[in-house]
Amino acid sequence: MAAPIRTICCSVLRLSSRQFSTTCGAQAGEKWRKEHGLARSGTEYGPLTDLPDWSFADGRPAPPLKGHLRRRQEREVLARRIVMLNSEVDKGMEAHKKRQEEAKRTEEHKKSLLLKPKGKLLINQKSKS
Repeated sequence: MAAPIRTICCSVLRLSSRQFSTTCGAQAGEKWRKEHGLARSGTEYGPLTDLPDWSFADGRPAPPLKGHLRRRQEREVLARRIVMLNSEVDKGMEAHKKRQEEAKRTEEHKKSLLLKPKGKLLINQKSKS
């Protein structure tokens, strides 16, 4: 029974003038949100996502939901990674600066070991400068 229905559907689709798209469509308003510095969708972050849905009548906050705890943990992991990578960059910049200073010191030391001009050459050199 399934085979005849399938062939009917396929033949109808082939004969119809409508075209079906298999590409993934962008979410509505995604471009506008990005241009205005907002999240791609309204459910990534913001008050509708981050704040609790309800609270007790006496004012106590509601217990956090699973999604809220998951997002909080993801943000914490991301923040820790950012801090770690930032410290690595700082260490790398300090090491680079130390290498440059060491290279400068060795260059100055090499210059100090070179032979110095004496006699008439020294007097000529002083008069030129």
